[in-house]
This record gives sequence, C-alpha cells and structure tokens, in this order.
Amino acid sequence: MATTNLDPRRLIELEDRFGARNYHPLDVVLTRGEGCWVWDVDGNRYLDCLAAYSAVNQGHNHPRIVRALVEQARRLALTSRAFRNDQLGPFCQEVADLTGFDRVLPMNTGAEAVETAIKAARKWGYEVKGVAPDQAEIIAFSNNFHGRTVTVISFSTEDEYKAGFGPLTPGFKVVPYGDAAAVESAITPNTVAVVMEPVQGEGGIIIPPAGTLRRIRELCDEHHVLLILDEIQSGLGRTGKMFAFEHEGVRPDGMTLGKALSGGLYPVSVFVATDELMGVFRPGQHGSTYGGNPLGAAVAREAIRVLVEEKLVENSAAMGERLGAGLRALSSPAIREIRQIGLWVGLQLVPEAGGARRYCEELQKEGLLCKETHVDTIRVAPPLVVGPDEIDWALERITRVFERLG
Repeated sequence: MATTNLDPRRLIELEDRFGARNYHPLDVVLTRGEGCWVWDVDGNRYLDCLAAYSAVNQGHNHPRIVRALVEQARRLALTSRAFRNDQLGPFCQEVADLTGFDRVLPMNTGAEAVETAIKAARKWGYEVKGVAPDQAEIIAFSNNFHGRTVTVISFSTEDEYKAGFGPLTPGFKVVPYGDAAAVESAITPNTVAVVMEPVQGEGGIIIPPAGTLRRIRELCDEHHVLLILDEIQSGLGRTGKMFAFEHEGVRPDGMTLGKALSGGLYPVSVFVATDELMGVFRPGQHGSTYGGNPLGAAVAREAIRVLVEEKLVENSAAMGERLGAGLRALSSPAIREIRQIGLWVGLQLVPEAGGARRYCEELQKEGLLCKETHVDTIRVAPPLVVGPDEIDWALERITRVFERLG
C-alpha cells in the first residue's frame, strides 16, 4: 500500500529499507518543482543546481511540455512499433532538422541510445568498411561515462562501475581523454569508431584542449573511422551551444541525445546518424517496444520547441558567463580548479578540503542542491531557464559556504 505520510525521516527509511542501495543521495525529500526551483516535503525551497543531470534544461514542469504530455496521454500513449502513429514521423523530422542528421532512431534511456550507436558502428564496420567478422574495435576515453549497461561499463575506467559485473564485453580500446595523439596511435585497420563525450559531465566537467575534437575528426576521416559523439548531457543547450561539438566547428557521423530531449518529463533518447551509418539497420535487427511511442514523441517535440522558441541556448551562454565570472571571483583556498562551459561548472577542490560531499551538504542548508562527483568535484548546473537574480542568489550562498568551510 502506498504511503501518504510526508514525514521526511519516514520516507527516507522506506527508501533505504525497500529500495536497492545503488545511489547515495543527499537526504532531501522533494515533492514539487517549478522552473529552476524545487520544494521538499517540509516546504523548504531550493535552487536546483543539478537539473537532473541536464534532463530538466527547460526547467521543472514546464507548462507547455506538461500540456503536450497530458493532451497526448488522453489520446494515445503507446502502440509499439508494430504499428505506425501520428507523432513519430513529425518527431523524426524535427529532430533531423534540429541536429542536421539524415536519420533518427528513437529509444528511451541514454544508455539505450549509446548501445544503439555501438551496434550501428560495429555493423557499419563489417558491412561498409570491410572489417573481418567479430574483429571490430571502438576507441573510447578514460573517465568516460556513457551509461550502466554491461557493454557500456566494459570500457569504463571506473573500477566501481565494473567490479562484480564480468565477464565484460570485448572490442574496446581506452585512451587518455583529450589526447588526439593517443587516438592516432590506437587506430588500426579494425577500428570502426571513436566514441567521445565532447565534454565529460560525470567526469567532473572535463573540457578537452581546444582543437582536440577537430584533430580527432581529421584522424577519423583519414582512417575511414566513424566519429560518434555522446551529447546526452552536453547537448541541447547545456554548454551555451545547441550541441557541444559546435564549439569546435565539426560534425560527427552519429550522435546520441537524451535527457533534455523530453524536458525531464518522460524517458526519450535518440541515436541520429548519416544515411550511410543508419542504413546498416534492417527490420528486426534493433528496436524497442517504447522507442518512438506517441506520448514520448509528442513530449519531445514540445521540449525542442521550448528550447528554440524561448531562446534557452542563448540564455545558457549568457547566464553561464555570469555564473562563471562570479565563481572565479571566489578566493577560497579550498578550490583547486574551476572548469566551466555554458551553464555547466565543475568546482574541483583541493585534497585538504575534505571532499565535495560536505560542501554539497552545506549548500543544501543554504537552499542550493548540487552534487559531488569523483569525490572532490562539485557540479553546478541549473536549468537553462535560470535568470540573473537566481544566479546572483546562488553565488551569495556559494560564497557563504566556502567562507564558512574554508
């Protein structure tokens, strides 16, 4: 029986007692969200500075996206791909127009989109490039995060993600992130793709040196290798451009999107690619019962319109500049490095600071919800609807916490 008890201690106890212990959340129990704000069950308000890992770029419960969800849910939610529906075609066209790619393959979660990209790259390697069966190699990067499936964790460099889940999937080479020379050395005649986050979010907002992506694009062209970019967190405005690859002026052969593709209201992801790459799939070789369902498609179509029509990408660039300037003005000895692009900031602390978790707990007391990553980095990434008043409000409280903790 569902509980109606809103005592936060009781709700935390229930989650800890009956839920799997696969997360370590802050002990705040949220019950409502609007724009860049969320409220807990006690009525306390917080500025969301994580934005569900970029899933709510459009803000919590954006009224236009909620309306699209409700209206479509009243008509038709799911058909499976056994039949056609009136939302899928327009959705594919609008995603293709937005991204500039020829073909769109809808899935649900980001990890599914990455799995789709890996399958497409391997099949392309065998059918187009002529790699011998079962010999395809894919190059990935250290500190990557592309999801939690067995194949995806197989090329992670985080031992915690892999421990106890073997045997792992072969066929991957991992090189240092941001090192184009290492990519060049790793390429062999069996290399079919380079899979890369243009900015590593889970890694701590790691931005590769300028020109890295352009050089990797050149190497891929030279060796007939696909460049596939994972823009699940970095795409759809987070970095101050619609897609992070635009900062380098390159084009990948394929790209994964998710998170903000549905404005945080429904799981929607896509793999988008050129005709040549997507053309390797034939009926029956890949799919998903929920992928491309009319409810998800309708929600994503409105989420895209909100991003474009409300100029949230432009706001990300402007508010990111304001946030970055304010953070760089901090003179705390606890801060080792500030990495920032658009509305995406990684505050890396010195080892003596005692870890990022305690800073996030203190920020929570001040009304900011941030999250630590890799022990010593605080991620700051509010929804793209955030305004200058909210940015300044956040900066005041961040400054207060760093003054208090040292």
